[in-house]
Amino acid sequence: MDGVIPLNKEIGQTSSDYVYKLRKVLHTRKIGHTGTLDPLVNGVLPICVGQATKLVNTLTGSAKEYEGEITLGRSTTTEDREGSTVEEKKLDKPFTIDEFNEIFAKMTGDITQIPPMFSAVRVNGKKLYEYARAGLEVERPERQIHIYDFHIMDEPIFDETTGYQTLRFHVKCSKGTYVRTLAVEFGHSLGYPAFMSQLTRVKSAGFEIGETFTLGQIEEMMDNNDLSFLRTIDDVLADVPAHELTDEEWEVRVSHGGFLEEIDSDKTKQLRVMRAGVTKAIYKYDNVRDMWIPDLMLLNNK
Repeated sequence: MDGVIPLNKEIGQTSSDYVYKLRKVLHTRKIGHTGTLDPLVNGVLPICVGQATKLVNTLTGSAKEYEGEITLGRSTTTEDREGSTVEEKKLDKPFTIDEFNEIFAKMTGDITQIPPMFSAVRVNGKKLYEYARAGLEVERPERQIHIYDFHIMDEPIFDETTGYQTLRFHVKCSKGTYVRTLAVEFGHSLGYPAFMSQLTRVKSAGFEIGETFTLGQIEEMMDNNDLSFLRTIDDVLADVPAHELTDEEWEVRVSHGGFLEEIDSDKTKQLRVMRAGVTKAIYKYDNVRDMWIPDLMLLNNK
């Protein structure tokens, strides 16, 4: 069983919970996920199985898209709705869409972000959330991220009773982005505390939420010997430029992890080398050696 499952993660479960459960459902231990989702976040969680576990790093590094909600007027310890209140500052009047759009525009492109204390980033061998749970705050490393798109989705809602304003957003971002922190930074730009009150990952590794399967659906399909929830390695890598190997290239070079030369393909991108229509390896171009060298071997893919 080799391929990628576009899983629909539900609220309340961790990404690791699903890996544990799917090992039992699929009767295999060779499973890995492609990017942690917090328990309060639902949506697309691609799961790699068998040979496809070699793709985990590649798929984790792809851009991701989310839809969620920012609440202005209150901040929390965890930057989401689960945490305790840190600060509260009620709005006297609602912000306009134009005011929101101005902030969205400023937060698009390359930006620097500091991971939240309640996160799995390691500092001195310990995860940040371990320090946070012990009541400690440590210096956190800055990281560079990229926001491809950040915009409002619906008409904002202002609650005159609470003094809070909520707005729904869509964001496309690079690997390593903490959307919770984006919500907090959005509020700071307006001069108000804020937190992420809801979040759904709607696209990851090329899979959209409409293509996903719940754990319950996968269990039922397995009972009926239906593996259509599993996307092949070739399907997942369909957008990577491909080269069909000659007999000599396959038998003498690729099957032994050798280099390739004189292939007409975009040298700035990876190259998917195939044998009889099946992906056998991913190559990248080495400008120093002036040849294609192995980046990821998938020789047992069938």
